[in-house]
Amino acid sequence: MNTKNRFSPLWLALAVVIGIAIGTFYAHHFSGNRLSIINSGSNKLNNLLYIIDDQYVDTVDMADLVEQAMPQILAELDPHSTYISAKDVQTANDDLRGSFSGVGIEFTIRHDTLRVQNVISEGPAEQAGVLAGDKIVTVDDSVFTGKSLTNEEAMHRLKGPQGTKVKLGILRYGEKDLRHITVTRGEIPMKSVTAAYMIDDQAGYIKIKNFGENTYLELLVALAQLADSGFQQLIIDLRGNTGGYLQSAVQIANEFLPKNKLIVYTQGRRSPREEHRSDGRGSYQRMPLVILIDEGSASASEILAGAIQDNDRGTIIGRRSFGKGLVQKPVEFGDGSMMRLTIARYYTPSGRCIQKPYTNGMDKDYEEDLLMRYQHGEFFSQDSIKHVGPEYHTGIGRVVYGGGGITPDIFVPEDTVDFTSYYKEAAYSGLILQFGYDYTDQNRSTLKNFDDEASLLKHIKKQNLVEQFVQYAEKHGLKRRNLMIQKSHRLLEQYIYSRVIYNMLSEEAWLQYLNDDDSAIHEALRLFKAGEAFPKTPDLVDKKQKKVSMTYDYRSVHRSYSVIARA
Repeated sequence: MNTKNRFSPLWLALAVVIGIAIGTFYAHHFSGNRLSIINSGSNKLNNLLYIIDDQYVDTVDMADLVEQAMPQILAELDPHSTYISAKDVQTANDDLRGSFSGVGIEFTIRHDTLRVQNVISEGPAEQAGVLAGDKIVTVDDSVFTGKSLTNEEAMHRLKGPQGTKVKLGILRYGEKDLRHITVTRGEIPMKSVTAAYMIDDQAGYIKIKNFGENTYLELLVALAQLADSGFQQLIIDLRGNTGGYLQSAVQIANEFLPKNKLIVYTQGRRSPREEHRSDGRGSYQRMPLVILIDEGSASASEILAGAIQDNDRGTIIGRRSFGKGLVQKPVEFGDGSMMRLTIARYYTPSGRCIQKPYTNGMDKDYEEDLLMRYQHGEFFSQDSIKHVGPEYHTGIGRVVYGGGGITPDIFVPEDTVDFTSYYKEAAYSGLILQFGYDYTDQNRSTLKNFDDEASLLKHIKKQNLVEQFVQYAEKHGLKRRNLMIQKSHRLLEQYIYSRVIYNMLSEEAWLQYLNDDDSAIHEALRLFKAGEAFPKTPDLVDKKQKKVSMTYDYRSVHRSYSVIARA
């Protein structure tokens, strides 16, 4: 496909937006059902819309038709060019903007009812008296329950301009009467650096959830916090980080690279090559560094991991990343809607584009790539990784690959040793999440007496929660399988404990619990202890280091966030 044809859908997309407005201009060209002009490109689409509006058998909402056509047109370009309607733009931008205006709660919807998962500290809801565990059943005296209640509808009703008020009708555990609380909406911060703590007396750990406007500043705060604790080594966890702003990844990479090192460059048909290089002002240029990635790490995560890997600055541990190497530019329309249009590809310092293959149009294989990787065995064996791109070389000559994500230096597979069909159904059906919430809700008055991960864990270990869950699950349709339960007891226990910790404490406490027995973390600590965090030239690498690491990450499902939204 030549360049002209490849980008013709863009002009079609623009034509759709203005088609209705200029359609009347062409009215005099029509005589009956025949066009009196030569139809080509945008004119043809304009005329199509006019004919539909003028002659179709039923009345057509033309604005709605255009809204439906826009995503379809952009989908013909690549998997990441997207259209966002005006009503969804704010939600789409909130995570990257670093804040939103709302009441300040995290919530989940269960049994057609919104349940407050957490109340954001010092936010409007907390100040008004809303508590974790509350059920919001009315909003501004209107019923707020039922099959039609979705995360999108809840956020639409609860978010709003700063300073406006919303009246909540709340059912609180142990109370029969409806409680009414009026909350004045305010600006709610959304942190992208969700954990920063010392794993041992030397190694610090930082979790970056996404790359937003404030991520770099949040990282600096986290690094200062760890510096006060005397950290000498650093683990940055990018697992499940789907990306965000390129500039944030560049700023973070700059903290760890010596002067004039290429971090990333972008290039497209109408976008000349643009390089991003380190300025030598980073405060941690010689600190031993490990980056954790997995199949959920994409875009800006891959920029950071690729910059560290190609410059031989640290070690990448985990599984092959997602493989998104396309750069999107936001383009706003007059009605408040927006498209994110791919304008360039980004390339790591060695010159590799890590965008995985795709075909124009609705690409089912692209959408199902992670499932196919799983079925092919890539999550369990490094030998199953398919490299579709050519070989590239890092600064010291190590081989790296393009064309499908960042391949880690040390591979950590998923574990199947204790995995059973019972555990799979318990985890993926959402039953463990439901049980964790119900147990927390029913025991909140006791659990709130434990204000740190260690004390809370000590308490819940005495509660025989696996057996409680098995009985709960059986009542909800999951048949008891004693042998499978025994085999998967460790996994069930860890997943259940993690949910109670998350519900009662914080995301950092939740991660701290999971990291205590995380094989990728253990591998990082082993590297630090052996003084091997900095990569070696190929001729100096011990042959044993080339073998697949036989440690296991049996926590991948535990690390998935429950369906929680913010408002």
